[in-house]
Amino acid sequence: MSTKPMPGNPAPALSLPLAGGGTFDLSAQSPGAATMVIFYRGLHCPVCETYLTKVKEKAAAFADAGMPIVLVSMDGQERAEKAKADWGLADIPVAYGLTEQQAREWGLYISTTIKEAEPQTFSEPGSFWVLPDGTLYLIDIASMPFARPDLDILLSKVGAIGAGYPPRGTTA
Repeated sequence: MSTKPMPGNPAPALSLPLAGGGTFDLSAQSPGAATMVIFYRGLHCPVCETYLTKVKEKAAAFADAGMPIVLVSMDGQERAEKAKADWGLADIPVAYGLTEQQAREWGLYISTTIKEAEPQTFSEPGSFWVLPDGTLYLIDIASMPFARPDLDILLSKVGAIGAGYPPRGTTA
């Protein structure tokens, strides 16, 4: 069963191993503005590679604006390490091992394999801004790999948090 996370409510827990070592724990983050959690489909997805290359190009600007980024997938360690290396994501944390249950807690769509290169199940993309207190601020969930938020627009709106613009969409 799928759940629907709501802006203004606490983000689901997220603590996962990182490609290259270490652990990402959302509750331990202390960003200036928010942490951007980007869920991607996995190593098998060329659209993900293209989008995450753009994320890589903007990561320093987001960090300067107080918004560090973490990339998350249901891939295992080997596939996450390969994506990190092959896609040039050395400077961005890449978390792996998201379970289907965790993906559903974040409201992500789940797909099953249609090609040999795909895992049996994987999550579709989602982007979230999580405030320093663990509250969800922005939620963008897609059912297809090619529906992703525009990074330039997102970057230009980081200041909305500091300006006191409230989370929207808080009423189901």
